[in-house]
Amino acid sequence: MSSNAGARPRRGNTRQRIQDVALELFAERGYEKTSLREIAERLEVTKAALYYHFKTKEDILGSLFEDLTRPIDELIEWAGEQPRTLETKQEILRRYSEALAGAERLFRFMQENQATMRELQTGEEFKARMLRLLDVLREPDAPLTDQVRCFSALFSMHAGMFALKDVEGDPEEKRRAILEVATDLVTQAHSGRESR
Repeated sequence: MSSNAGARPRRGNTRQRIQDVALELFAERGYEKTSLREIAERLEVTKAALYYHFKTKEDILGSLFEDLTRPIDELIEWAGEQPRTLETKQEILRRYSEALAGAERLFRFMQENQATMRELQTGEEFKARMLRLLDVLREPDAPLTDQVRCFSALFSMHAGMFALKDVEGDPEEKRRAILEVATDLVTQAHSGRESR
């Protein structure tokens, strides 16, 4: 996985602009209150031009999640082929942190549109993906406290993007601090397994 795993792949400028404007409107107005017509108006294109790329709002949202989840799927596949060592788990977190770089707006959307996310197929798919990622971090027979530590590590990586957005400092430094906390939690969970 490359170091820019969280970056969107290069593609047509119009498609990228549609995604950016749609996400901006979803954040401003909410997913349910945003129409394709409003997206087209903000872009200053016809609705037909928008339809050329996306037929529905869910198609736009799905494409945004596809960009985020492609490196996560690759990570889950890679992790499944590795030994379940502490070093592997730490590398999973490091790579996941890279995949999340630049996804703050999408996670803010998820946070602010939780009811919508529960209703959409995209939300269910993302939840299933997070459970698979959790499964490669935690041991199947781990005590509940260690399972909570692994879950909390992932939650910290997601929530940290919001919690620290208004804290002064370099974004990369913040990302490293969040990764350090997540790594500490998974290390503690893994160490607990070794002492049993």
